[in-house]
Amino acid sequence: MPRDLERRVASVLSQIRNPRSGADLMSSGMIRDLSVTDDGTVAFTFLLAPDDPATLVRETRRALRAVEGVTDVKIEVIEPRVQGPPPGTQPVAPAQPPQPPSFDDLGRIVAVSSGKGGVGKSTISANLAAQLAKNGRRVALMDADVYGPDIPRMFGISGKPPVREGKIVPAEAHGVKVISLGLLVERDAPAIWRGPIVTKIIRQFLSDVAWGKLDFFIVDLPPGTGDAQLSLAQAVQIDGAVIVTTPQEVAAGDALRGAKMFERVAVPVLGIVENMSYFACPHCGKRTEIFLQGGGRRLAEELGVPLLGEIPLQAGMADLADQGKPIVVAEPDSPAAIALAQMTKEIEARIGGRKVRLPILTG
Repeated sequence: MPRDLERRVASVLSQIRNPRSGADLMSSGMIRDLSVTDDGTVAFTFLLAPDDPATLVRETRRALRAVEGVTDVKIEVIEPRVQGPPPGTQPVAPAQPPQPPSFDDLGRIVAVSSGKGGVGKSTISANLAAQLAKNGRRVALMDADVYGPDIPRMFGISGKPPVREGKIVPAEAHGVKVISLGLLVERDAPAIWRGPIVTKIIRQFLSDVAWGKLDFFIVDLPPGTGDAQLSLAQAVQIDGAVIVTTPQEVAAGDALRGAKMFERVAVPVLGIVENMSYFACPHCGKRTEIFLQGGGRRLAEELGVPLLGEIPLQAGMADLADQGKPIVVAEPDSPAAIALAQMTKEIEARIGGRKVRLPILTG
């Protein structure tokens, strides 16, 4: 039975093509160490290059689960190794990049990111910071989403912050210190920023703001894996990243790429948050699945990290955000606020302990 099942699994893999190269997964060598156990578990290593679509992993998993006799699919996703030097030549060790500086007064630095826009990343950032403040922590929130700085609105703050003794004084609301490009430029100013400008903004927010001594420093990043993410990783030691997704496969596929980017620059992924996970009825509290189920959980399993929370859709939550009231402050007993408070507890537990200087990966 396993041998027959293995043939059928290999046949399915041979029918799936990489849209970038046009070759199928088996002949192109993207599948390594394929094994099929007696109980129907399929396991293999998936070589996914940076230019390959992340959704290819999800498509492969779905196709294999449809094969009769397959009970489980375990996929380890890695990037292909760059070919080494030709035989007979002396390999040259790559130069080690410098360690990013450690801003000890900022406390634990947590980056909140997503693979795509529209998944509620800023909502998660704002409520995480507000809940930490409610828990008695000294918290700051840096809005590094220079293309869509929404954090000021979510905290009900406006106006340019003052400068004292050469340092920008951050705004404060709900016990959270906040800085954002949205406080420094006109509301209707288009965000046309090239990479070097983004890097400069992030570095200035870190060093030119009077943050004081903090327990937690939350960074709300723009979606994707671009200049802001890399600039932050090079500018400061990040203690952990939280990846936000929604249940849909397309969002989870993009989030996979974002998580792999953080692993590449030696930033530990604390876990996955599935936002808009379900709808919580305001009258009876009944849970209704609006989107596809389980995208966040499958992504967490694929990465080997915990699912930190499943945050429901809730009536009135967006209105409160527009009014500058995080749901954990405005309606702490609501289903969304309870889920966000539990998520915050999980993040605190994951990031507890002594700060450790992490090595920088190369290659």
